Amino acid sequence: MKALARLDSHLEDRLNALKEEKQQGRRIIGYTAGSYMPEELVLACNGIPLGLVQAGNNHLLMEADAYICRWLDPFWRSQVGYLASGRDPFYESVDLLVIPITDNHVRMLATIVDFCMPDRECFLFGVPHIKNRSALSYYLNGLNRLRKKLEDFTGVVITEARLKKAIALCNRERQLFREISLMRRSIPPVVKSFDFIKLQHGSFLADKQMMVDILESFIEEVKVDPPAVDRGPRLLFTGSTLARGDSKVMEIINRLGATVVVEEFAEGLRSYLSDVKTAGDLMANLAEAYFMDRICPGWFRPGTERLDFLLKLAGDYRTTGMIWYQLMYRESYKVESCFFPEIIEKKTGMKTLVLESEYDAMAMGALETRIETFIQTLRS
Repeated sequence: MKALARLDSHLEDRLNALKEEKQQGRRIIGYTAGSYMPEELVLACNGIPLGLVQAGNNHLLMEADAYICRWLDPFWRSQVGYLASGRDPFYESVDLLVIPITDNHVRMLATIVDFCMPDRECFLFGVPHIKNRSALSYYLNGLNRLRKKLEDFTGVVITEARLKKAIALCNRERQLFREISLMRRSIPPVVKSFDFIKLQHGSFLADKQMMVDILESFIEEVKVDPPAVDRGPRLLFTGSTLARGDSKVMEIINRLGATVVVEEFAEGLRSYLSDVKTAGDLMANLAEAYFMDRICPGWFRPGTERLDFLLKLAGDYRTTGMIWYQLMYRESYKVESCFFPEIIEKKTGMKTLVLESEYDAMAMGALETRIETFIQTLRS
């Protein structure tokens, strides 16, 4: 598709463009996965937001071994590896790294950066684990601190006009992702899962206005000439993290003729279901949208909101099976995987395959056998 080719071309030239922007005085603000860092604040102070969601290479985890033990989530160990090794030029281009502390794995990354990489300037703020008004107030306080830090770091005051313009741009991106996602409800779906994930991951690195243009073009192309999509079992794909570069399970599913029609991952994919209101207190609106309105991750308590959301997705997208893909040592998702599948099967009749990964290519053969057996069961 032409829109996807435009995205590839844009990302190939992105590092050169970022270098030129930095020479003109703009600052690059990197942020870690999890969707709790409002890009609107970065855009409103003329900064460039850059989402750091790369992972999937088991060999890179060796780079992290000098800093942390292996018994932690491989995605976050990968972030240590990228930041320590200098192997990814996008990570190296960051001027300020923003880390919302969501759980112990993210706190580990923040601690290592603080102690072992003093040349990297970071800003941390906490994310509560329960939704109520006092938690929202705590999160909003973190956003206000972040706003002040960004203003000081870039030298640009975040005015109401600037912030409203940034919110409108990010809302447009979210609206387009929602529109594409809704297209996947059709039978057969008219959007390939690989294409949707590629757009999602590309949006963390691309220029925001360019990404909006690409998404608009993609939608028009699909309406005029829908791509051929497999008619196999319709799958809900969920779990802890789906990083850019972690595509092996998706490739296996595609090769075996099943179709992922919807994903729900707390990290690695952009949250796009809720817009930010543009009337009233804009900072409060950001906090409401990014904290209260979004579907909570597995480490929130209680976990009923995420369970109810998975049940809703299964009905809305008419899925016949669910593949639960979690990374090793991520305790909260490991606990959920013990009882969510049973509840979902009782309520929907939909069976679940639970997979665990440490980005080890040697384990892919066994995973493929399990996925193939699962898909055959769904077909029968």
